[in-house]
Order: sequence, then structure tokens, then C-alpha cells
Amino acid sequence: MSAAVAITAGPRTAFGKGASRQLRRSGQVPAVIYGSGAELIHVALPGHDLSLALRKPRVVLSVAFEGKTILVKPRDVQRDPVKQTLEHIDLVIISEAEAQQRSDVADAIHAAEEAAVAAGIDPAAAAAAVEEAMSHGESAEEAASHALADVREKAEEYTEANRVEAAAEGAPAAESTAPNA
Repeated sequence: MSAAVAITAGPRTAFGKGASRQLRRSGQVPAVIYGSGAELIHVALPGHDLSLALRKPRVVLSVAFEGKTILVKPRDVQRDPVKQTLEHIDLVIISEAEAQQRSDVADAIHAAEEAAVAAGIDPAAAAAAVEEAMSHGESAEEAASHALADVREKAEEYTEANRVEAAAEGAPAAESTAPNA
């Protein structure tokens, strides 16, 4: 599973609230692409494809625009507070090396989540364990292999703590059921 998604952008020439609303009614999302030393590019992206792409962790968008392909990552995603539809997105230009790193991390997270589901453990906890391990300097592969063990260990700790708590709550109840003399 790769975090790279190819998407085609159209030019955006009209600006302002009315123009943005018209774009969104037609199924497009207004976006801006920028990066260090690059000129600001205003584009319109297909809303459905973009929404599906943003569900992937660490997504890299390969945006085709005016005959060029630009590698970008989402910086700021604005959604309608009620409907949760995409309103606008800021995209930052990245290098191929950073795109590969993001893809490796996404693959590690996905592998940890699949292993967690197979083991009957919370996949969100496995993904968080991968993120935490990587923040401590582990590679994506090491983090994925350790994530499942970390989540399983935490689950066992919680189970033991719950067992102790249940036993502590059950002890006074057992004493109160004894007949009074």
C-alpha cells in the first residue's frame, strides 16, 4: 500500500467567495500549491478523488498540472464544520526523498494496523505506537515490528489493572453478603 496518489489539477483563474462556492458546487476543491522558492500556484482539484486521498496516512499527492507533475503533501485542510466537506486545501511541494520517507511511514502504519486487527488489538493504538517509536528515532520497519508488541503489552497491563480493580470492588461486596452475628 503506497501513500502516493496521482491527481489531475485544473487552473483556477477566478478568486473570492463566489468563485470558490461555484467551484465546490461543480465538485472541485480550491487549492494552493507552494514551496520554498516556488511560485504560488492556484488550482482546482477533483473533490471526490481528493477526499479519498486524504484518508490515507502520510499521503503524497502527485499533482499533474499544465504538463508538469508536482509532488506535494497537505499542509492545511479546511472543512465545513457541519458537513465535513472539503472547503480548501494548502499543498506544500516536497522532494522525492521526502515523498519516499512519507510512503515508508504510511506502509509501516498500515502493516501495524493490519497486524493489530489480526491479533484482535486496537489498530489505532498500533498506529500511535508506530508514530511514537518513530519519534524516538526508530526506522519505519523497526517501528512497525515493535508496535504490535508494545500495544499487546499495554493491553495486558490494562487487563491486569482492570482485574485488580474488579477484585478490589468484589471483596467488600463478598464481606457484606456474610450474615451478621
